[in-house]
Amino acid sequence: MKFTRRANANWKGTGMEGKGTISTQSTTLDNAQLSFKTRFDQGVGTNPEELIAAAHSGCFTMQLSFLLSEAGFIPEDLNTEAKVTFEEGTITLIQLILKGSVPGITADAFEKTAQKAKEICPVSKLLNAEITLSVELLA
Repeated sequence: MKFTRRANANWKGTGMEGKGTISTQSTTLDNAQLSFKTRFDQGVGTNPEELIAAAHSGCFTMQLSFLLSEAGFIPEDLNTEAKVTFEEGTITLIQLILKGSVPGITADAFEKTAQKAKEICPVSKLLNAEITLSVELLA
């Protein structure tokens, strides 16, 4: 299966005083606010690190549910918090914190299945992806 999803970011002004928006193809985010304040302080809007945390926790949790189902277990509840740490201009750590209720599975089997989900989750493998760039300067 192959598909492409889209998102768009727009920014006006300097990094500190400027403002931007981000929208997704599904319109779940529709001109959501971006700013220096929403990224490095507090404010209404989102930021790249929060979006990465959302994408990673969602992808990992869905991948885990597939693996558990393949092994014959039906999860009652899987809850994953992703914490993205940004320091000195770099994302240095992503912590996935999983809590789940899966009838009939042992703690060891749950741990092993979760580790496999982390390894094969497409977002977990993201940093190994090819990144291309197309540039056009508008007059």
